[in-house]
Amino acid sequence: MRTICLCTLAAALFAGGCAASKGESYTRAGYEFSRVDKVAVIEVTGRVRGEPVKNQIGDFFKMELMKKGYTVVERRRVQALLKEQEFQASDVTSAEGAARAGRILNVPVVLLVNIPVYKEDINMTAKMIDVEDGSILWMGSGSGTTGKTLATFVGAAAGAAGGVMVAGDETDDKVLGGVIGGVLGGVAGRALSPQQAEQVRKVIKDVCKDLPARAPVIR
Repeated sequence: MRTICLCTLAAALFAGGCAASKGESYTRAGYEFSRVDKVAVIEVTGRVRGEPVKNQIGDFFKMELMKKGYTVVERRRVQALLKEQEFQASDVTSAEGAARAGRILNVPVVLLVNIPVYKEDINMTAKMIDVEDGSILWMGSGSGTTGKTLATFVGAAAGAAGGVMVAGDETDDKVLGGVIGGVLGGVAGRALSPQQAEQVRKVIKDVCKDLPARAPVIR
């Protein structure tokens, strides 16, 4: 009976993990994006933790920008240059601060990413900011699944099912409780697995889908 419950819960989480991502964006009317010769990915703020994850998310945005014909200064180099200037990460959370960082970096446009929701689901916004006046040239948003619940549950469920077969019905409740506790408690604070990376990349691709191209789009 417990094994059936585990399989049912796994199926439900799998269905949730396969949910489609979506995105939309808005562009400043009349701006000539062909004039933008370089973009710096300044910072990834919000609920994500750890430089490896932030750098990976920055790299996904870099890929989408390059597809649109932009030359991109990656986040890791940006962080190193700003650190030399004693520029704090908290200073770039506003459009004005990001624009000031862009002037330090000598780029005309910067990209600022914010991820306010990062659990089983992910929500994000991205802003392309003119460093001359701090105005927003383009802004996109998107949402989808991170695949965290599915990845966590599959491994836990497999171990729990084996434990049930060995220990018998007497320990079923403990096993099931342990699995669910592991699922609910273990979904935060991890580096992106290959599955999670693919899900997050899809959301970013949807966010940038209508970003104006500086040059012909790379297929």
